[in-house]
Amino acid sequence: MSLFPLKHISVANLGGSESGPALVESLQDGLKATRANASDYGLVTTPILHYIVRSLNTINSPNAYGTPTEEGYYKKLGEAYQRVLSGYNKSYSITIDAANGVGGPKVKELVKYLGGLVDINVVNDHYLEPLLLNQDCGADHVKTQQRLPAHVEPVPGKLYASFDGDADRIVFFFLDKESQFRLLDGDKIATLAASFLGDLVKQSGTDLNIGVVQTAYANGSSTSYLTNTLKVPVECTATGVKHLHHAAQHFDIGVYFEANGHGTVLFDPQAVSTLKNFKVSSPAQSSAIESLLALSDLINQTVGDALSDLLLVLAILTIQDLTPSDWDSSYTDLPNRLSKVEVKDRTIFKTTDAERRLTSPPELQHKIDSLVQKFSQGRSFVRASGTENVVRVYAEAASRIQADELALKVSHLLETYN
Repeated sequence: MSLFPLKHISVANLGGSESGPALVESLQDGLKATRANASDYGLVTTPILHYIVRSLNTINSPNAYGTPTEEGYYKKLGEAYQRVLSGYNKSYSITIDAANGVGGPKVKELVKYLGGLVDINVVNDHYLEPLLLNQDCGADHVKTQQRLPAHVEPVPGKLYASFDGDADRIVFFFLDKESQFRLLDGDKIATLAASFLGDLVKQSGTDLNIGVVQTAYANGSSTSYLTNTLKVPVECTATGVKHLHHAAQHFDIGVYFEANGHGTVLFDPQAVSTLKNFKVSSPAQSSAIESLLALSDLINQTVGDALSDLLLVLAILTIQDLTPSDWDSSYTDLPNRLSKVEVKDRTIFKTTDAERRLTSPPELQHKIDSLVQKFSQGRSFVRASGTENVVRVYAEAASRIQADELALKVSHLLETYN
């Protein structure tokens, strides 16, 4: 007999499908037929389910992760958030676009455990209406369209955020003084977290190492800022959270985020033990270590988590007294363009160097390199989609016009294969 953590799959998890309850019922029937015990945790976000599974798997172990219930999740994040902000009484106000997914009711529930330190207004919260999922809203809409989601009436200078449907991704945004839309995506979250955590590690007096993991889609300016300004090692992996998560485990504290807002921070268990047992010699060291330990509890280390990442960002902005504009000004994104080209056979496109360079078809990479050299700060790569017969083209350059032109010229190179 075994225990399988099980939930009613949310419509968000199935891209807006109404088939979730029927699928769960079928799964339960299968588990009964194999005489396995099943625990149904109801409608929860994907990250909450990951939290519950890890908590179940580590019960009574030295690395017990938490109480394996939804309430246990809220309590852990709520207590950790209040520890991180010990001594701060400012209540941060933010509006959340919940993509009409399951994150809406869950972030409202989480607020009850935050000791009044966060004031959250939720829009696009019709999670029981599957057809509204991601309709002109949500993290992917905001990221790809580079514009406000529906039903958000922005105030210049105020911070906003968008979840995806199952709440494992988050992006932030605001309007600047000229009422221009400004996106704060996964790259911006990664650099904010790496800078803050890096400062705490220095203050702690420990020799823990911190690194950031990105994919080829990370903006070149973010990589340059991490490497040249923050002096933080950066590792690039193939697209896919499983690759980033594994690479982040190479560091004592590994920060990983995809540009789309999916990511988290991993604290190696040995690093946590080092922090707990470190002999401090000053109040500053003690404070830094307490903050790092609180952050290790605040950050969901099982998977990218919009709710947990939201609290991480709000904590940093509160402690450092940063406005959205302050955060955004750390570096300036290079203009970029992501497009796709239909091809007859996507399997002929083979890559290396974390998907940044082609090994097949022959000579195509050389042609791309020749084009890139003609553009100031140019960079471009192509990779086959894993789900459809298209090749995705990414290009960035010093200006919007140049980025668009580079993407178009690289796309033209692919016409031979469609």
